Amino acid sequence: MANIIEMPKLSDTMTVGTLVKWLKKEGDVVKSGDNLAEVETDKATMELESFFDGTILKIFAEAGSQVALGEPLCAVGKPGETVETPAAKAPSATAKEESKQEAPKAETAPQQAASAEKKQTEVAQPSGAPTPAPAVAAPARASGERVKISPLAKKLAAEKGVDPSTIEGSGPGGRIVRADIEAAAKNPKPAASSAKSGGGAAFSGGTVGAKGPIQDDRTVTVSTMRGVIAKRLLESKTTIPHFYLDIEIDAEPLLALREQLNKGLADSGVKLSVNDFILKGSAEALRRVPDVNAAWEGTQIRYFGAAHVSFAVALPDGLITPVVKDAHEKSIFQVSTEAKSLGKLAKDKKLKPDQFTGGTFCVSNLGMMGIPKFYPIINPPNAAILGVGSTVTKPVVKNGQIVVGQTLTLTLSADHRVVDGAVGAQFLAALKAVLESPALLLV
Repeated sequence: MANIIEMPKLSDTMTVGTLVKWLKKEGDVVKSGDNLAEVETDKATMELESFFDGTILKIFAEAGSQVALGEPLCAVGKPGETVETPAAKAPSATAKEESKQEAPKAETAPQQAASAEKKQTEVAQPSGAPTPAPAVAAPARASGERVKISPLAKKLAAEKGVDPSTIEGSGPGGRIVRADIEAAAKNPKPAASSAKSGGGAAFSGGTVGAKGPIQDDRTVTVSTMRGVIAKRLLESKTTIPHFYLDIEIDAEPLLALREQLNKGLADSGVKLSVNDFILKGSAEALRRVPDVNAAWEGTQIRYFGAAHVSFAVALPDGLITPVVKDAHEKSIFQVSTEAKSLGKLAKDKKLKPDQFTGGTFCVSNLGMMGIPKFYPIINPPNAAILGVGSTVTKPVVKNGQIVVGQTLTLTLSADHRVVDGAVGAQFLAALKAVLESPALLLV
């Protein structure tokens, strides 16, 4: 009897997966552990493995389609076996509700693009208005729409200086593949004008007195990732009683030690960031004040024995929080190496489920963007999250004298059901102590 491979749950918040492409075809012989397809979830693009040995008898889902959890993807069995498409499973009440909130309309990736284009045209072109000639001979793509591109093609585009948003993909569901980038590099097209470029691009020093609209009026279908973020953060803000505590630290010792280590160990490839010290410092502060390393579970509070410190990574269509597991047991150099590796995987949407789940405390850093202080929303089920601001140069008092100093503001957002004000204050005091004496983090 043939074995049916169904859409597995590849992330804690996943309800549907987009089948990016098949790596095998009907008739191929596979073994358990072989990669069958690439599946995009709300957080990453992952490879689907075969759970059985045999031959792929039938593929039920086309590349580019969205498949709900538990729905059949393919059948694996002995050559010659007859396979019929399994009956669709009735979605549970929870799945129906999540589907309403996260995916207002179940469409395949190509259908979503067409729908977004249609909506953009309806909004941008009033009834009776003449249709303007296109500014460039680029493929039609809704402004703000996420560009579907393979990791290899993305890397190649960066190397060759090709803008993927101007390319029409030839892969499954309009996905841009390597051949598309190579073709575009041989026949470059002029860049779109700034008035039509849409949002999300980095500021390049545009003309201050430029006229015309800042962007096209448009509507964009909510991505799976953005839908999940909206749901979780709304739930967090409306069900968790947040309170906030600030503390200012003297950043000079930390910056001085970082400079010394990076300079002295440059030949070894060491390049520590301020965030590396924050992550390691947070783990040590949790060791000193473990009551913050907890989660509310309704009728009980769970206290964790290990400090699994996650950190927020911004993506084009949202953010994700990879986790440095057992940060309390790792050196700052190990934390730095792991954080950089996880950050790269996150940006490439290649994180595995165990790399972005299981965090017990979260760090969100906007200091590199010049934000001096902010109040982050707690990432459930964590009981707290740390907001890290930028280093500020300002007058400070040292030894009774006013001198130029460098300070850093840390903000703790805490769940008052788990953490009381005094406990939160103790945690920030412990974090301040280790960051102002950063050599302690090297022990």
